Amino acid sequence: MPFQIIRNDITKVASNAIVNTANPKPVIGGGTDSAIYKAAGEKQLLAERKKIGDIAPGNAVSTPAFALNAKYIIHTVGPAWIDGSHGEREVLHSCYANSLTLAGELSCESIAFPLIATGTYGFPKAEALDIALKEIGKFLLTHEMNVILVVFDKKALELSEKLVGEIDKYIDENAIGLLREEEYKGHPSNQFRRRRIQTDKFFSESLDLLEDKYAAPDEMIFTEKICCAPSSPKSEPLSGGFMGVFGQTEKKSLDEVLQKEEDTFQQRLFRLINERGLDDVTVYKRANGNRKNFSKIRCNVDYHPKKITAIAYAVALKLDMPELLDLISRAGYTLSPTSKFDLIISYFVKSRNYDIFEINAALFEYEQPLLSS
Repeated sequence: MPFQIIRNDITKVASNAIVNTANPKPVIGGGTDSAIYKAAGEKQLLAERKKIGDIAPGNAVSTPAFALNAKYIIHTVGPAWIDGSHGEREVLHSCYANSLTLAGELSCESIAFPLIATGTYGFPKAEALDIALKEIGKFLLTHEMNVILVVFDKKALELSEKLVGEIDKYIDENAIGLLREEEYKGHPSNQFRRRRIQTDKFFSESLDLLEDKYAAPDEMIFTEKICCAPSSPKSEPLSGGFMGVFGQTEKKSLDEVLQKEEDTFQQRLFRLINERGLDDVTVYKRANGNRKNFSKIRCNVDYHPKKITAIAYAVALKLDMPELLDLISRAGYTLSPTSKFDLIISYFVKSRNYDIFEINAALFEYEQPLLSS
């Protein structure tokens, strides 16, 4: 994927370029700088660094990577945090922008960043992450490159307290969770009604509530791909279709339903792209994808994506919840209020925040798979 966040030691990451948070003077500093010198070979790297001399904050220069699993080390000098009123943010923006530009000039296909200036320089981690995501996202809109943000441990990456608080609240308010056996005690209709209310809260824009007569709680079958309720002998055919996908209100026989042709995922995806007047490059870049993978979709009407890919394209198209559910259902998927991944996606879609880099940072924070096409 063009952008990913991984937990690793940056000196062990394979990439065309490794970014070093360098000391402005040609000496070995602390933190990441010290680790990179040791892994690359202190004597050789320091000799190259002395040829360059001082580096101004925000600038970026390159040296060979020597023993690292890379071609180049890009050295950039981050800002020492004072109070935020001394141009620290502007310097950090420049660190990412200049490093990415230099990597492009060096014809790099991949680059690995630490979270610059958050160690010994003390830049607030949540703000540093926000700046990193903004600059990387801006660069990837116009360039083809794999960008890796490397964090040593979970404590090294922090979302804003406000965003974490909102996501936690959303999950708490909308998650059904796995009910304990004792919670099933009581009248079946009361149990099912409670679950119906919770589910409706999660899918309020798109889910038609099932009536009690269709199923009791122990008859409900939830999977990643489908949700169905076997009907009783006296029940009538369900109307509306799950998640409002099929939109049927009249009774239809099975043969009539099967004869009705529906768009495949690929057909609906390109219909939506055309309706919104978007071009292919914009869409696959917004989906954290690349040209090669997108061309596979365009050439195959029966293309079947992974769930993270289907959702990535829904995010790229800025679909609302009913539209998202409709698109991913054509690949056999839905969202479930029992899944933390699905709840986080739902939170961002309902908040109309379609920044896939910020979404992926949140997914990483909650140890969920990242979106990519």
